[in-house]
Parts: sequence; structure tokens; C-alpha cells
Amino acid sequence: MDEQREGRPEGPPPRRGGPPMWRHGPPWWNSGADGTAGVEAGAGAPTARRLPWLTTAVLTVFVQVGSRFAEHGQLERQDLNAFARVLLFLATAVLLFRHRHPVPVVYATAALTLVYVAAGFPYGPVFLAVAVGCFAAIVAGRRRAAWGAVGGLWAGHLLIAHWLYRWLPPGDDGARPWSEELAVAVWVVAIVAVSELARVRREQWAKERAERAQAAKRRADEERLRMARELHDVLAHSISVINVQAGVGLALLDSDPEQARTALTTIKAASKEALGEVRQVLGTLRAPGDAPRAPAPGLDRLPELVEQAGSAGLTVDVTTEGALVKPAPGTDLAAFRIVQEALTNVVRHSGSRHARVLVRHEPASLTLRIDDDGPATGTDAGGSGNGLAGMRERAAALGGTIEAGPRPDGGFRVTAVLPRAADEDARARTAPREDQ
Repeated sequence: MDEQREGRPEGPPPRRGGPPMWRHGPPWWNSGADGTAGVEAGAGAPTARRLPWLTTAVLTVFVQVGSRFAEHGQLERQDLNAFARVLLFLATAVLLFRHRHPVPVVYATAALTLVYVAAGFPYGPVFLAVAVGCFAAIVAGRRRAAWGAVGGLWAGHLLIAHWLYRWLPPGDDGARPWSEELAVAVWVVAIVAVSELARVRREQWAKERAERAQAAKRRADEERLRMARELHDVLAHSISVINVQAGVGLALLDSDPEQARTALTTIKAASKEALGEVRQVLGTLRAPGDAPRAPAPGLDRLPELVEQAGSAGLTVDVTTEGALVKPAPGTDLAAFRIVQEALTNVVRHSGSRHARVLVRHEPASLTLRIDDDGPATGTDAGGSGNGLAGMRERAAALGGTIEAGPRPDGGFRVTAVLPRAADEDARARTAPREDQ
């Protein structure tokens, strides 16, 4: 008999609420130059991104112009000169590399800002450079570097404002009021807190992107397995019938031309039906959103299946028990394919020319039992050896079971139990497109 294996694909992760931008993050933040995420969840190291020329240029202009206005309100501080302009420019220019080298950048902005303050130049927008550098470092996962740089800036400001001011420009000023230190402390805490929130949210976005990518890969794998099962079930049955009839036709070509003609007619009908079903399956690949042109096969086509098996020399007795209630489309198709594959295996592997099919309708389940009297021939009329694996996958996708193995009397039995009330989410994920 066919090789056995079990498999049940997992479903995609549950969707989260909220607007798309809040769930997935803004594109300019999440993507780098190559379209990849700027930081992986938990990785803590940024990947290559475009240099932020525009935001850096805007911040540079704002700091230069804003510092000029701040100068008018701080007459006790040093006037802005060429040295001050250079310090302001460097403090913002290094932010151009904040995504690629966040640690050196945050320390550089803190150091340049501290030199600017120590030189006696007016307080103002220069602190924005530190805030942006701190934000970039924390979001990139370099929290200690960001805290160290901001803490160093605060400690340096304390020394300058309350001790070193005696020896630093402008020379005629006094110690800064302690209320200003409280304001600086609040500013530092606020920057760090906002940066931490942004870091956490960005890691969540990165994790969700990874989950979506994995879910998409799972769906692609499930679709590939579904197509393989469908093509296997369609082709294995038809090719087995064709193989048997071709052998009959060759054997009787000279002695009984009329019987050979009948075999060729059966081959033609089987090949035509196989081509039609293959065309329908492949059509769902070309236009996955379109409705199928023909209904999916189900147990109502069981007489056709019995007739095809009869043309291959196999007599099939069908027994139905219980109140006849049409199953759900996914269950109906799976039941048909399981019976089809089981009868195909009898034709290909069993020496018996007689099989029995039992269909039992129960309130909670649909039971299928296919028996043959054996024995196994040890020969193969074609096939991939994945028949039982495909049957198990079909049953597992609906939450059912398959048992297959030799009977004590020498025959072979396949028993499938398919729940009528299968999990809707599982069926939506794994059922073929023509069922949905």
C-alpha cells in the first residue's frame, strides 16, 4: 500500500485590531533602503537604511534659525559666532548617521551640546539634536548608550551651571537656578520615556511583520499541498483506469478487437474526465478569485466512481446507512476523494476484483469504510505513493481521522471518520478553493 504519513498545517495568527498604520507601523519607519525592516524584534541592531537627508537638513535649518531667536532672549549669554555655528552644524549633521551608527551619534550630539553650553552660548534648539539622537539610539535597542549620553549631558550641565561657570564664558554670570535643573531632569525623563515607548511599539511592528510573513509562507505551503493532493487524486485514479484498460486492449487487440475497442473507449472517457478536472484545478491557480465553473465532486457522484472502477475490472458494492444528509462542501469533497483514492489503491495494489464501500451518516460524523479481500499483488499500476498521506491530510484538515491497514482475513481496510461540524476556521484555511 501507499506510504503513510501525517501532517496538519497550522493556521495564520489571529488578526489584531486598530488602524493599519498603528498595527503595522508607518512605511517610512519600518522599511529600509532595501525594503526590509529597520530593526528586527529583539535584535537590537539596525539594518542598512537610507540616510535621512531631508529630516536632518530640516532640523539643521531649524536649529540654526531657532538659536538666533533664542539669542535675543538671553542677553547674558555669549553672542553666536562662527564657532557656535560650527558646533550647531556638527550637532545636527552627525544625525545623518543616526540609523546606521546610533551609539557614536548620540554620544557625539551630547558632547557637542555640552561644549556649546560650556562656551556660554544661549540655550535653545540645540537640545533637539540630543533628543533626536537619544530617540534613534533607544529605538535601535541601544538603551544604555542613550541613557549614558543623556545622563552625561545632564551631569556635565550640573557641573557647568553650579561650579565651572566661574571659569567659563561669559564670565559675569552666576550659578543657574536649581529650578532649571528640575526642568532639565523632566525634559530628560520625557525624552527617554517617549523613546522607550517608540522602541517597544517598533519591536511589536517587527514581530507582527515576521508573523505575517510566516503566515503567508504557511498559506503558500498549504496551497501547494492542496494542489498536490488534488492533482494526485485526479490523476492517480484516472491513470490507473487507463493503465488497466490499456493492458486489456493490448492483450485483446488481435483475438477480440471488439473488446479492445471497448477498452479504448473507456480510456478515452477516463482521459477526457481527467483533463477536465485537471483544467478546473489549474484554473483556480490562474484566477484564484474567480468562482469555479463546475461544482466540486461529492458523494452524489459515487455512482460515477463505481462505474469507472467497473470499467477497470473492479466490482464495487456500496452500502449507505443512516439518514442521508448532504455534508458540508469541504467534507463532501474530502469523502469523495478518500473513496476515490481507496478504490484506486485496490485497482493498483490488490489482487481482489471486488471491493465494498460503506457510507454511514451519523448526527455528528460521516464514516467511510472501504474493504477489499486482497491479497496484495506487489505490483504497481503507476502512482506517486502518496495516496494514504493525502487521505490523512484531507481528514486532518477537517479534524477527522483515517485508519488504514491489513485485515485479519488477508484483505485491506480503510476507515475514515469526518466530523460534520468541522471547525470553520480550519476548513476556511485548508479546504480547496472550489469548496469556498
